[in-house]
Amino acid sequence: MLRAIVVAGIIVGVISVVFLGSQWLQTADSDAPGNDYPVCDLLAGPCEWQTETGLWKVDLDVMVNGEKGTEYLLSVHAPKTPERFLAVLRGESMYMGEYPVPLRREDDGRYSAHFAAPLCTTGSEMVWRMDFQRGQQPLSETVPLKLIFQARDH
Repeated sequence: MLRAIVVAGIIVGVISVVFLGSQWLQTADSDAPGNDYPVCDLLAGPCEWQTETGLWKVDLDVMVNGEKGTEYLLSVHAPKTPERFLAVLRGESMYMGEYPVPLRREDDGRYSAHFAAPLCTTGSEMVWRMDFQRGQQPLSETVPLKLIFQARDH
């Protein structure tokens, strides 16, 4: 009898931890920087915003279907860019980790990167968010928009 009570207590405890843990993760995700910002779909056209240092413009173009799937060309025009400037892909519709995309400086002052978004089992339903960083430091105070795009599988 005592063994059955202990087993039932352990089961209830595990269920409680799983439920509370998932609630905590959802709350933590909803408090993440950028969740209050207006959404800008990068595949619908360029996203632009003004800061104290000048005008930012981010453009994302679908290139070709390569070996890694659909490939994209990211272009960033920034008035003042930090060293070690990179974009970070984060799953918006599903957590799939963080994928850094190093940006390289072009001759005309813009930054660009050629990349393939990681594949997902949801296929074309996967929505990615793009954040900018200075090394490991987020530039969320510089970007007043939530930059997203929906992955394309073909």
